[in-house]
Parts: sequence; C-alpha cells; structure tokens
Amino acid sequence: MDFEEAVKKEGRYFAQVFNRLPLLLVRGEGCKVFDHTGAEYLDFFSGIAVSAVGHNHPKVVEALSSQASLLMHASNWVYTEQQLALAERLSKLTGLERAFFTNDGTGAVEAAFKLARKHTGKHEVIAFKNAFHGRTKGALSATWCEKYRKPFEPLVKGVKFAEYDSIESVESLLTDDTAAVIVEPIQGEAGVIVPSDEYLKELRDLTSDKGAVLIVDEVQTGFGRTGSWFEFKRAGIEPDILVLAKGMGGGFPIGAIAYSAMDFETGQHGGTFNGNPLACAVSNAVIGAIDDEGLVENSRKMGDYLMKGLSGFKPHGRGLMIGVDVDDGRGKTLELIKNGVIVIYSGNTLRLLPPLNIGREEADAVLSAFEKVIG
Repeated sequence: MDFEEAVKKEGRYFAQVFNRLPLLLVRGEGCKVFDHTGAEYLDFFSGIAVSAVGHNHPKVVEALSSQASLLMHASNWVYTEQQLALAERLSKLTGLERAFFTNDGTGAVEAAFKLARKHTGKHEVIAFKNAFHGRTKGALSATWCEKYRKPFEPLVKGVKFAEYDSIESVESLLTDDTAAVIVEPIQGEAGVIVPSDEYLKELRDLTSDKGAVLIVDEVQTGFGRTGSWFEFKRAGIEPDILVLAKGMGGGFPIGAIAYSAMDFETGQHGGTFNGNPLACAVSNAVIGAIDDEGLVENSRKMGDYLMKGLSGFKPHGRGLMIGVDVDDGRGKTLELIKNGVIVIYSGNTLRLLPPLNIGREEADAVLSAFEKVIG
C-alpha cells in the first residue's frame, strides 16, 4: 500500500476522527520507525508516550509470541496466572494494595470514578482546567477542552473544574458531596504543564482532611516517563487511586487502576477483555525491561541532556516528557518530519516523548534537527 492509497482508504472506510500526520508507518526497530518507502525516522513521540522500551524489543516480542501460543484469552470467569502476576507486581511497585485492569487509560479513569463514588457515597468530582482524562462519557466529563465535550453534552453531572496548580481554587470547590479530586501530575495534552513541586502534597493533605478520594492520573507520566517510576512517588505521597496505561503495555493495549483501603463488590465492575493473559504477559515483560535495563534512570539522564541541549528554546517538562513552545505547532512538526524526526504537538507546543531507552546519538540527532528547523 502506498501513501495515497492509505489516504483514500481512510477517507472511504474509516471514521473521520483523526487529524493524522502524513506518514504511513510499516515497521519499527528500537527508537526508529520506517515508512512504506523505507525512509527512516527517529520516533520521538512513541505513539503518544506508549512505546516505553522502543520497537521490536526482544523481551516484549518473546512474551507476546510465547503467551499467544499458550492462551490469549479466557475471561474473568477463571483465574489466569499472568493477570495475578501483574497485579502482584503493580502492588509491589506502587505500594498500593490491589489492581484492576482495563483496556486503556479512559477505561481506567471510568473505573476510578466508579470506585471513588462507591467508596465515599458522594457524587461530585473536581478536575482541572486544561485536563485531559479520556473520551468516554465519565472521563470526558473530567476533560476540559470544549471541542471534545460540547457535541456530547449533557455529560456526567457533578464535575467541577479548578485552576491547575492552585490549592485555593480546589479548596473553594470542595463540598460535603465531593467524592474525588482527579489530577494529572503533569498535564500532557495541555502542552506539558508542570505544577509547583509541593502541589501534589497540598492536594493529598486537602483531600485527606476533607474525606475526598485523591485520584492521580499517571496514564502519561507513569512507568519512568518523567525520570521517576511515578510522579506520586517523587512527590512523596500515596494516592487513594492511581490511574495507569500507555507505557504500561509498551504498545499493547492495557490500563489499570491501583488502590488501597477500598474495593468494588462482586459484579460492580468488569469487562470481557480486561486483564487478559496476553496483555498481562506483555505488560509484565515491558515493566521488567524498564527495571532490568535501568530505563527510569536513563529517562532522567537523557531528559536532562535534552533539556540542556534545548535550553535556547525554553523547554519545559521532566525526564522524557518535554514541551517546546513554537509559533506554529503543526507546521514545525511537519518540518521536523522532513528532517527525520517525529514529534507531536498540542496547539503550538511541540511534545517530545521518545522511548525511554534513547541514547546520546539519537538525542544529538534530534537536537540538530531542532536547531535547523526552529533555531
């Protein structure tokens, strides 16, 4: 299939919901991807912070092929060891007691909202301006952008929006009926917005004092993306519910919530594909590779290196979650693609979200491309 055929087929057969970049990718290897002509690109967006260990990682491929030959699906009518092994691993990694698996991040947010309301008996949720939590009905209700929300209103009632990085704004919205506050430790889709260092701690103290559940959405920041396993650990807090996805599966669809001191009752939540053996085996392999290969530390180290190299462009972010503000987000993204580098953009912020195992060679090539395109 060539590029023109792909565009034509998408226009004829696929839902018109994506504003795609002009690339037809067919293969990936390490930190590189290749299009239908064989042209090579440095992947500095990782499928939106997903390909944490890069492409075609041998441990992930082995886990996928091995488990596929044994058992791909069984449903939650029965026990499967891969699911329980991953739940145990997440509990030990996060310090939280239990896990529930979903197929993606938005599904994990839905589960978190249900659990918070069930646990507290309350109804209201406080989210934040410019937040993004997903596009299904509950998650969309906590997503700020009007273009996502407006066509589908009325959404779930009881969601209020506070100013990000303002504890006073949250405090002014809290009531006796507040079930939860949901926060991204760094706002990703908003353009890599980093709050003050004490903000998560302030939210933890406030929600604990008021009897509200603190939901920390680490779909994008989790599993080493920011140079720490999780941002909540950097902040020195423990959330009531942790929301995970993206890098957790390294490209295979899986999400999760992890939580303590609460639980669903039998039949209150579930899903046919949730926590299937194949997804859990792959996730276990991805997390193992991140751990064994020191990729959390590499994310911190290479993030610092890139931030220093991009200092003339006033970058913002943490680890390998970096934003660079420009005058034309899409235009500069297209120019970088012509120079062999794929990033994505939110408005006029370029977002760099490479695999966690990039090295100096890849980083230097990207810095050179930025100097050429933006400098």
